[in-house]
Amino acid sequence: MDKSQAGSAEWVDSAAESETKRRILQAAAEVFADKGYYATAVDDIVRASDTSKGSFYHFFPNKQGIFLSLVDHLYTMLLRRVETAIEHERGALNKVDAALRTVLGEFARHRRLARILLIEAAGLGHAFNDKLFQLHAGFAGLIKGYLDRAVAEGSIPPVDTELAAYAWLGAINEVVTRWLYTGKPDPLERALPELRAMLLRSVGADPKGGAGQ
Repeated sequence: MDKSQAGSAEWVDSAAESETKRRILQAAAEVFADKGYYATAVDDIVRASDTSKGSFYHFFPNKQGIFLSLVDHLYTMLLRRVETAIEHERGALNKVDAALRTVLGEFARHRRLARILLIEAAGLGHAFNDKLFQLHAGFAGLIKGYLDRAVAEGSIPPVDTELAAYAWLGAINEVVTRWLYTGKPDPLERALPELRAMLLRSVGADPKGGAGQ
């Protein structure tokens, strides 16, 4: 098991799931990342999790069901890690800055899971697209909330914070997706200083005198 594969276990919260369900989700993350959605069969997940088809169908209706559950689970775990990272930051822009560092850092450490969320989950039909839209809206809402606070604090001028939040989300998505396909930049975190500066300037903040200093 390579480093990125071992890291996928950290994204399955054993406290929130039964041991069997946790093993199935962990195996699904590894198999989907290795083989892709279409090439993966339920038998592959059952075999990788060392469980049974009965156990699989006790928790999940089919392959689509476990994939949707996995995507939802991974986004929830990422959101928790972002919330933990920003908890002790002071000032809205510092919180946004910490969130950006955390997202890039987590994707860099868990490349397989980034591939599931940003590549495998894209273009798989209405059910998947609806799920991704809901999850993206949740992250955009988090960014918007802190940009609203930054406006209220006077850290940035009044802007359309909802539009800015989706623009930020799109920029992060494109940078990480490019890295997944090309390996550039290497490591992914090398993109952080320039990406951070561009995003802060886009809302009228001074990258040198604003967040993270």
